[in-house]
Amino acid sequence: MRRFDPERAHGLAISALKAGLGPRAHGADDPVLAVEVAGLKLPNCVGLAAGFDKNAEVARRMLAAGFGFVECGSVTPRPQAGNPRPRLFRLTEDRAVINRMGFNNDGLDAFAENLRRAPGAGVVGANLGANKDSEDRIADYTAGLMRLWGLADYFTVNISSPNTPGLRTLQSGDALDELLGRIAEARAGLRNPNADAPLFLKVAPDLDETAVGDIADAVVRHGFDAVIVSNTTLARPDTLRSPDRGESGGLSGAPLFEASTRVLSQFRQAGPGLTLIGVGGISSGEQAYAKIRAGASAVQFYSAMVFEGPGLVTRIKRDLATRLRADGFKSVAEARG
Repeated sequence: MRRFDPERAHGLAISALKAGLGPRAHGADDPVLAVEVAGLKLPNCVGLAAGFDKNAEVARRMLAAGFGFVECGSVTPRPQAGNPRPRLFRLTEDRAVINRMGFNNDGLDAFAENLRRAPGAGVVGANLGANKDSEDRIADYTAGLMRLWGLADYFTVNISSPNTPGLRTLQSGDALDELLGRIAEARAGLRNPNADAPLFLKVAPDLDETAVGDIADAVVRHGFDAVIVSNTTLARPDTLRSPDRGESGGLSGAPLFEASTRVLSQFRQAGPGLTLIGVGGISSGEQAYAKIRAGASAVQFYSAMVFEGPGLVTRIKRDLATRLRADGFKSVAEARG
């Protein structure tokens, strides 16, 4: 697969999964990995991060591969092509990826239809984005929530992609308050005894402690259920060796691990009661365990599959379960923080 252009390889992977190919998990998950996150009962705490399945085409296939939950998207109200190609780069020497995709997706209607056509057991979330040319980006997020209500098990508000100009300004000040307030209000109007879904906020790793504290406070005040830490970074560590290290876009993969885990710990300190999901640089059970010990109730990964394939989830789960039991923990919840 790595002989192909990265975006072409990704498209082939999605096509193969739709055709029924790909790994299958065998047997039940180790009970030590089971966890409840914002009311969602997960068979294991290892999830697939957004970005892999942008149009909710293979969520059930990835659950069958062994993920405890799958997050699809980002999806925007209207279809959009994203940024010009090339826009996805493998940094093989660094076990990393740079992308400047720009929320390329088929839009809410196609996303909703794909979810509707593939019902089944397992937790599937929707990562919501805003169209690049939208005049009211907050309205885009509420539109996504309303259109997909009852189809997705949870919703992630993604205001941390570096590839949509101006999007990250929604992470601070009055803009953040208005965003979270309007989305919370929209959810309140949709809730009923038979239908509810938690709201998550996905943040950037490029935050200082003041920003972390402000976001943690806003999340609690507006009744959001969890924070996903973190999205890709604009930083370029001096350790990068790949010829493509200077490409613009968000960096993910191994070089993101330390920075994202540090910000995760800061969120844990800023809001001890916050539910956190740790993302960024995970490629082993050891790293998943480090995120949990830093405060995460669950973890997600994606970029490591570029180099190790989707079967990596099984190895991560096995290693993580071994580490939890070796340290005397009977559950992920006991080890958290």
